[in-house]
Amino acid sequence: MDEQDRQRRGRVTARHHTGETEDTTLLERRDPSFLRTDPWLVMRVTAEFVEGLDALANVPPAVCVFGSARVTSDDPMYPVARDVGEKLARAGLAVITGGGPGIMEAANRGCAEGGGLSIGCNIELPFEQKLNQWVQLGIDFRYFFVRKTMFVKYAEGFVVFPGGFGTADELFEALTLIQTGKILHFPVALVGSSYWQGLIDWLRGTVLQEGKVSEDDLELFKVCDEPDEVVAHVMSVLSKKKPTDPRTEPVVQPHKADAQ
Repeated sequence: MDEQDRQRRGRVTARHHTGETEDTTLLERRDPSFLRTDPWLVMRVTAEFVEGLDALANVPPAVCVFGSARVTSDDPMYPVARDVGEKLARAGLAVITGGGPGIMEAANRGCAEGGGLSIGCNIELPFEQKLNQWVQLGIDFRYFFVRKTMFVKYAEGFVVFPGGFGTADELFEALTLIQTGKILHFPVALVGSSYWQGLIDWLRGTVLQEGKVSEDDLELFKVCDEPDEVVAHVMSVLSKKKPTDPRTEPVVQPHKADAQ
């Protein structure tokens, strides 16, 4: 090491054996294969988190509405979801959906018609899914886990309509986060008692009976059929919301290690 390097303060910006600067390296054209390396992907994930947080930071209190993208406006659940979206908006809540068609469109539509902020968090899929026309604030995500974080972070509760694997995924993630004390005073409403009855029978008849969950775990959600009932449940749980130690919550118990 020469004397110049010994006396240097701050970042070294030149490689003395070549005279090459960091700008020189930056401005060279590189093999684009680095775009698929893990360090670069971490940067893309970080950027997506920043974009999502920046877009949603100032939205009003919101409720996420989930359900099948495959239903049409002729489906009996479409007008129910539309009505729920409108009533949530009139209660002062924004509505967040996955931004797609079906139940998502219906909830976004109702929210917009009710004067609320209608938000859609779209996801990149092999077959392109466009944001529905009723979304007022739309964000596109590449990564499911970033999108799922936004759903939970910026929602005060979940309303879950009949749907498939994606809907079930969001439902059970929310229940796990409540059960483990990661989120508190978070209402979950399942809409359509006839649709969800089979799942509830399995939870009570198999999962509970084998000791995989506790009786109070089955109180973490409420099954509803009417839009007014959905909104009343959401507002009732939110009215009790206050800062608290998760360990004091009755649904959070030491023996619950389901998520580990």
